[in-house]
Amino acid sequence: MFFQKPLGNNSDDSDGENPQSSNASSSGPSLTNLGIAPDERAGLLGREVTLLSAVMLNIGQITGSGIYAVPGAILSSVGSIGILLVFWVVAPIFASGGLTLYAEYASLFPHRSGGEVVFLEQAYPHPRFLVSVSYAATIILTSFNASNAIVFAQYFLSAFQVTITPQKQTLVALAVSFATAATVALSTKWSLRAVNFLTSVKIIVLIFMVFTGFAVLGGFTHIDNPYANFKNPFEGSSFNGNALSTGYLKANHAFIGWANAFNVIGEVRSKNPARTVRKAGIISLVLVSILFLFINIAYIAVVPRDIIGKSGQLVAVLFFQRVFGSAGAKAFPLLVALSCFGNIQARIVREVARQGLLPYPSFFSSIKPFGTPLGPVALRTTFTALVILAIPAKDAFNFIIDLTSYPNLVFQCALAAGIWVIRARRRSLGFPPAPLRAKSIVITLYLIFCILLLVLPWYAPCLFVVLFC
Repeated sequence: MFFQKPLGNNSDDSDGENPQSSNASSSGPSLTNLGIAPDERAGLLGREVTLLSAVMLNIGQITGSGIYAVPGAILSSVGSIGILLVFWVVAPIFASGGLTLYAEYASLFPHRSGGEVVFLEQAYPHPRFLVSVSYAATIILTSFNASNAIVFAQYFLSAFQVTITPQKQTLVALAVSFATAATVALSTKWSLRAVNFLTSVKIIVLIFMVFTGFAVLGGFTHIDNPYANFKNPFEGSSFNGNALSTGYLKANHAFIGWANAFNVIGEVRSKNPARTVRKAGIISLVLVSILFLFINIAYIAVVPRDIIGKSGQLVAVLFFQRVFGSAGAKAFPLLVALSCFGNIQARIVREVARQGLLPYPSFFSSIKPFGTPLGPVALRTTFTALVILAIPAKDAFNFIIDLTSYPNLVFQCALAAGIWVIRARRRSLGFPPAPLRAKSIVITLYLIFCILLLVLPWYAPCLFVVLFC
């Protein structure tokens, strides 16, 4: 059933957004689209994504469970407040390197939704299907949204002061997963509107937390000695390569979503979709990076260091409880739970189906009956439910982060190397540089950093010290 005939429209980019395509040979695919699935110029899913929607899609994905769930796990790994804060500065810088790389790819293929699957297909067309199948298998097997659902369940139960048991956590996580899937499956337009609304709520909550932190540091609350955790910030630091890289991956996980708009670039309402999604990525990263850093400072000012390290995914509950008392422990975790309301992004799975790399590609690429990618949504929801049911509730969140982070780093390495392959191919055929070209030094550093994150857990701790000190 695999390797079936790709689905879609056989049309090249020739509307001015990719002037290179006019030079391509008429006897084969243009240089801007060397893959096995053609562009969908009919816009089957519509052109509903504006710059604002793209920003909201990114922020909505980034501001899921990460900022509320990973600070405690990071501190537990790295051992010190200083390294914790350093990671929240380094992670968005690392993401910005990826953003410039994705922008160059997107400027070459501005009508292909799907993000990484499209970029990898174009960079490595030979051996035929090899990279596409590898990525497809990985993305399908890790195609779940369980981390947000699990954190939603924990904060939802905390808001109603219900004891968090494995059974209750599982039931609530399953319920929110199916509710999210229904929203996405019924209407593209209304799901985007829901994302915009929920993202607005998330931003308001984050800004409120930042100003609460300022109030604590300014001495306007009952919190005693808010600067205690900032004394000797690097005391207790761990320089074990495994601990540091694992801790950093959790900080990096909190920024996952900066590339969300690239997955729907084919639906962007713009004459230059690549520039629109790049601008959306920059706006999203700058805004969220500032908020996340100050929220971590707020956590540190309010919650004792040893308690943060033992808080698991509930550091925000402790924050609200210590500042606002029992009332805060009820009301604000409910808002946090709302922030973790899942954001199912099914475009990548649909693009895999269009390439003929899934059984029943017609079903998984179809947008019937609601004009939405119903098949991919159903697939992601099924995997989400299986993960929630299969993994012990206590270990689920950290396990999911580790399970998805390392394969993603492998493909990020392939993407960074692949852009040089595409550049060389274009030069050999006399084509000009990409409309949005990333700096080679940025790509090189991005590739090196991805490789280090893959190998550091297996090498001597001193290597990490040399690199970061």
